[in-house]
Amino acid sequence: MADTQQVDPKDGQKAARLAKRIGGYAKEHGGAEGHVEYLGQRGARIVLVGEDGAWGDVHAPSVEIARLAVEKAGITVHEQFDGDFAAKVRTGPYEWSRMAGIQVGGPTDD
Repeated sequence: MADTQQVDPKDGQKAARLAKRIGGYAKEHGGAEGHVEYLGQRGARIVLVGEDGAWGDVHAPSVEIARLAVEKAGITVHEQFDGDFAAKVRTGPYEWSRMAGIQVGGPTDD
């Protein structure tokens, strides 16, 4: 039986805008994969990892809109951010200094 669930036109428009941003990211980074993370009342975060190892994210107002956006963008979506997917992320000096901030005296937000 076909899925007959209707999408609110406004949600469809939001998802299309997000899909365009995701597609642009993928084009800039030689392709992309993603993971949708529920943020509670704040919505959802779509974490993107480019084929070149660069990572970024976009915010969606709901998990449903996020899932529709990644579907429209045509990227591979992982259920978990772990294992082989997480290993694709390449961090640079900025990320390492931020992660080390408090632990080893690197830069902090203060």
